[in-house]
Amino acid sequence: MRLGGMLFGKRATPEEWALAAKEAGYEAVYFPVDYTAEVSVIDGYVKAAKEHELVIAEIGVWNNTLARDPQEREKAVQKAVRQLELADYAGVRCCVNVAGSYGEQWDGPHKDNLTQRAFEEIVLTTQKIIDAACPKTACYSLEPMPWMYPDSADSYLRLLQCVNRKHFGVHVDMVNVINSPEKYYRNGEIIREWFEKLGDHIVSCHAKDIRLTGELTVHLEECRPGSGELDYQTYISCVEKLNRDTCLMLEHMTGEADYAEALRYLKSFLKR
Repeated sequence: MRLGGMLFGKRATPEEWALAAKEAGYEAVYFPVDYTAEVSVIDGYVKAAKEHELVIAEIGVWNNTLARDPQEREKAVQKAVRQLELADYAGVRCCVNVAGSYGEQWDGPHKDNLTQRAFEEIVLTTQKIIDAACPKTACYSLEPMPWMYPDSADSYLRLLQCVNRKHFGVHVDMVNVINSPEKYYRNGEIIREWFEKLGDHIVSCHAKDIRLTGELTVHLEECRPGSGELDYQTYISCVEKLNRDTCLMLEHMTGEADYAEALRYLKSFLKR
């Protein structure tokens, strides 16, 4: 398993970027440029990561391939294709997006997001992206969300079966699937379920934490690992059983101090 997270501030060269990641204590990094970068720039970051024994964990897409406007939807799909091509070119195992939403917020809730129609459109769109990019090693994956597919281990398993593409992989974010008090209080069981059902397909994981407050009606909020109730003993033990280069990546914190504290917390569970 490789631990990594965000870097703050700009670095003038790929070498400085890689050194900053090592100084932060990371073994894995997010790729800092997208498909529009010059090939020489892309190659420079790939080379720097390799030289400093850093794994590039994932390349993100982060757009709405279910957008209601046809032109916006096609633009989103084409970006996903290009980012998946970039991941394959750069030797990155995971290209990740969310499935998309029918609502105004690209990653937000909508009454139709968890319908059969949405599921079928996600399948067709995912197939279209993978078939257009024709990756040799990289996988396209969908980050689970609380209000869109995949929202559970079973819905992800069903997507894997229906998409039926070798290069469709699983991205894990356990906080995103804890969307009720019942799941909150048995999250260790849910973590084990995800890894038992999907383990062979998992290509990258996110690390954050979750806290249930007493504010009505139900308020679940993200927080720094170690300041919530996610069962990290179970989570890390499950990730450690996967490919040794599988990455667990910190995200959604406000500054370097938070990331450093979170990294120390995650490392406290490691056996090595």
